Amino acid sequence: MAEDAKAARAAHWAKTRNLTYIILALWALFGIIIPWFAGSLNSMTFLGFPLGYYFCVQGSLIAFVALIWIQNWRQDSIDDEFGHEE
Repeated sequence: MAEDAKAARAAHWAKTRNLTYIILALWALFGIIIPWFAGSLNSMTFLGFPLGYYFCVQGSLIAFVALIWIQNWRQDSIDDEFGHEE
C-alpha cells in the first residue's frame, strides 16, 4: 500500500510540475518575448493604437487571465484524477 501511495504521489507531482513548466513558458512568451518585438510591430496600427503597444497592453492581460484560468482548471482535473479533495 505504501508503494502505491508513493507512486500516486510521484505521478501527481510529475503532472503538476509539467503543467507548471508549460504555464511558466507561456507566461514568459506573453510577458517577455512578445513585448521584446513590440517596437517592430508599432509600424502598424489597430483601433488607432500602435500594434505593439496594443498587444502588450491588451493582449498580454487577456493572455495572463486565460493562463490563470487554464492552470486552475487543469490542476483541478489533475487533483481529481488522483483523488485529492478541496
